[in-house]
Amino acid sequence: MKKQQAGFTLIELAIVLVIIGLLLGGVLKGQAFIDSAKVKNMATDFKNIQVYIYGYQDKFRALPGDDSKVVAHVVGTLATTGTAGNGVIEGQWDSTTAAAATGDESALFWQHVRLANLAAGPTVVTDANYYPTNADGGRIGVQSVSGFTKITGMTGAFAICSNAILGKFAKQLDTALDDGETSTGSLRAVLSLTATGAGVATAAVVDSSSYTACLTF
Repeated sequence: MKKQQAGFTLIELAIVLVIIGLLLGGVLKGQAFIDSAKVKNMATDFKNIQVYIYGYQDKFRALPGDDSKVVAHVVGTLATTGTAGNGVIEGQWDSTTAAAATGDESALFWQHVRLANLAAGPTVVTDANYYPTNADGGRIGVQSVSGFTKITGMTGAFAICSNAILGKFAKQLDTALDDGETSTGSLRAVLSLTATGAGVATAAVVDSSSYTACLTF
């Protein structure tokens, strides 16, 4: 007697397809939540640095990194280098030179705001985690617009930059913090590989490419 082979019924196949659809939807929704959290984190970085500057000014009537009396104001900090007290945070936003007597004011900025209890993080400039990074591991920094060349044509007093941001996040950041256009306004984006001094903000942002987003205020 020949044994009859049983297969899946249409109802069983339909149930399997529904389950697969639900799983895929859950994965996509979960990724959307992760992406949204990253953008919010990056936006907070930009806002926090403004708070650090205003908080330090309110406390000491000086700029962090540029404070000529920082040794008296904040215990344990290195003396400011450059032209201290001239109202300019000198040095490029991504400087990694914070050594005593030779450090850039933009690099010493982080030690000053942390020792002033305005920001969290390592206060020893040689610490591997001294320089802050964004949610994707790109460098975050600040400098005065005077001497700022990463993206040409931007105006304001200070420039905050965040590096290695995917294009899709750069567009969302601009929508959240500015005019939604990455080539105009106070927040603009340029390809991360663009050399210093040659950065022209682009409106044609590619979702999968890496960008540096800068906000001036």
